[in-house]
Formats: sequence, C-alpha cells, structure tokens
Amino acid sequence: MFQIHVVGIGLDGAPGLPDTIHQLVLQATLLVGSDRHLSYFPTHPADRLVLTDLSTTIAQIQQQLLPLSSSSPSSSPSPLIVILTSGDPLFFGLGRLLLAHFPPEHLTFHPHLSSVQLAFNRLKLPWQDARLISVHGRSLDALIQALQQGSEKLAVLTDGINTPAAIAELVDSLNLPSRYQIWVCENLGGTDERITELSGQPPGERSFAPLNVVVLLRQTTVVPSPQLDKLPLLGLPDQEFLSFSDRPGLMTKREVRLLVLGELALQPQQVVWDIGAGTGSVSVEIARLCPDSQIYAIEQTTAGTTLIQQNCQRLQVPNIITIHGSAPSVLTALPSPDRIFIGGSGGNLTAILDTCSDRLSPHGRIVLALATLEHLSTVLSWLTQQPTHWQHQLLQVQLSRSVAIANLTRFSPLNPVTLVVMAPKKQIG
Repeated sequence: MFQIHVVGIGLDGAPGLPDTIHQLVLQATLLVGSDRHLSYFPTHPADRLVLTDLSTTIAQIQQQLLPLSSSSPSSSPSPLIVILTSGDPLFFGLGRLLLAHFPPEHLTFHPHLSSVQLAFNRLKLPWQDARLISVHGRSLDALIQALQQGSEKLAVLTDGINTPAAIAELVDSLNLPSRYQIWVCENLGGTDERITELSGQPPGERSFAPLNVVVLLRQTTVVPSPQLDKLPLLGLPDQEFLSFSDRPGLMTKREVRLLVLGELALQPQQVVWDIGAGTGSVSVEIARLCPDSQIYAIEQTTAGTTLIQQNCQRLQVPNIITIHGSAPSVLTALPSPDRIFIGGSGGNLTAILDTCSDRLSPHGRIVLALATLEHLSTVLSWLTQQPTHWQHQLLQVQLSRSVAIANLTRFSPLNPVTLVVMAPKKQIG
C-alpha cells in the first residue's frame, strides 16, 4: 500500500525539521515540491516532481501510482511519496486538495509552524481570538465584511494582486469608524525576516516579499472633538459619532439617515420619538435640523444610553432627552409624538406599534428601518389588522460605497434596509 507524507517546511529549510521528519524525507522514493522546497535537498537521490499547477501535479502522482493497482501487494516495494509544502498543509494549504483526490488512510500530515502562528508570535500577541482570512487567489469580500463588522484582530494571507499595500488602501477607503494598526510580516522564519508597521503612513509604491502575512489590529481610539463650524448641516459622517467598542459599525449609516430624515417630513416645534436609538445618530441629526423640537431618544441598553449622551454633548445638541428603558413600557410617560422613528424594537415590535398608533398625533408619521424579512412581515401583518385609516409605503434601500481594490475601484454594498412609512390616510405622497 502506498503512503503519501505531506511535510510542512519553513524558510529555515531542512535544518528546521525535526530529526524524525528529516529522516523520513531522506527515505522518499518520490519528492514533490516547489522549486524552493526541492532546493532544500539538492543531493536527494529520489525522483523529483516540481509542484506548479496543483491539478497537474496530482494527476502526475496518480499516474505514478497506477502500476500498484494492477500488481500484487508483495510483487514490488511500496513507494514512499513525500510532498513538501509551506507551514501547515491543512491551513489554507495543499492538504484540502490532496484529501479530495486520495483516501485519507494513505495520507499523513506533518505540519510545520504556520505563517500566521509565527506572525502573532513575532508581534507578541495572543491569537486564539483572531479571524483568519485568505485573499490569496480570492476576492476581498470576506476581508471587507470583517473590517465593516469591526473584527478586533485579523490575519490576512495575501497574493501578488491583493498585496499589503492594496490592503492598506482598502482599509483607508472604507472610512471605518475604528482605526486599524497594520503590520506586514515578511519571510517569517527566514534569515531575511522583516516586520513592518504601515499604520499612519501610506505604503505608496513600496514592495514587499511575496511570502508575507498582514495582521490588522483594531485600535481603541479617542475620537477628536468635532469642529462644529465645519460640519454639514445635514448628513453627518459616521466617524463623527462615538460608537459601541465591540460593534463599531452598528449605527444607522449616513446614507440611510438621509432617507429617514426625508421620509419623516420634519416640521419645527415637534415632539419626536426615536425608539431603539442606539448611538443616537438619527436623534442628533433631527436635533441639529430642528433645534426648537424636542427629541426623545429611547434606548434599552446602558452602553447605548451612555453613547447617546456623549454624542449629544460632543455635537452640542441640548434638545435631546435620553430615556433608558424598554419600549413600549417607557413610552407611556412621554408626551404624544408628532413623528416616530423606530430603528430597533428589542423583540417587542407589535406592542411598540400598538402604543405608537394610540399615541401618535392626528397628523403624525411613523418611519421604521427594518433589516430583516421577519420584522417586515410583522409590520405588514400588523397593518392588515388595523382600522382602514392607516396607509403606508415601502422603500427598499440597497446602497453601495466605492472602495479601492489595488489600483481599481469597486462597490461594496451596505446592509439592505427596508423603510416603512406609515401615516393616517392622505398624508403620504
């Protein structure tokens, strides 16, 4: 029976292998690997197979094993095939492809230290909580999503297109609410190993070794006080708001806020409820546009309530009253509203709609921002059970922002949102 040993090897070459694995490689009857890996054993007597195209190499190995299938088990000695690969073959490596073409009982894996493991150890950082992403021959979509979600610790395997410089430009173009410290770890384990921090400096045309890992660390930054006289009257940038430390991107995005403000059809001297206010971004926009209106920002979490108060202070909007508690129970003590925005419901959407329907002024308007089909279904079901004086409109919002991808530009979608605008009859139009 043939046996294939898949041996991980580092940039330190043969001397970096344990003695038992080194001896195993020396006994191979067929040695498979890249030119670099094979060069670590220049005097090895075995036949050599240069690993270039993976599918072709696997087909060549299978071809060499064909005679075994037609001979008796004792007629000839079993070959010992050794495949040399970088680091851990089962970590974004050749191992997955080999398992798809050979029975597992014929494969034995001997991992070396992976490049990601070396990178975090060089940076002296625990990495059990890191998110690992490969953009080697893949799109940047998974990395974009992780950055927009505010992942705290990322390790990225790159290629000749998705280079460290391209990743740094991507981070800059996304206008993230958090800053990321960027490290490039090159030639890990080799004599020319190098660790470089890119944060705070554009990489420009700088080149990096092909063998590299990019580590991104989300920083806890102090957002500078805004220059109030430089801010737009409408549509504050997302970065102007303090946000949740563990979910920095969790807020009503600027583009959606603009649509919400338009659909609310605000007027002076109104009472406005912002239910599920989160960071208070919608409340702050309303307060700046309508300084003589009274806005009640209702938020059930302590962290959210604190953020709303901090954002009100830094953006100097005194006409917001923060209400800490769960809707609808906390709504009963508030003055009747002229406008209501519902950005979050805490699982109480139907009860919240019942209370809002009872308390809304005769010429009022309700706008909901819904992120799931289930919540939209709940609203539509609620509407079918109401008296006929309600009317509504739906607005499906699917927006994308441009981001830099290497020297090109593409669109990265924001999460789709459905806006539901509700008002007594003959008001929407």
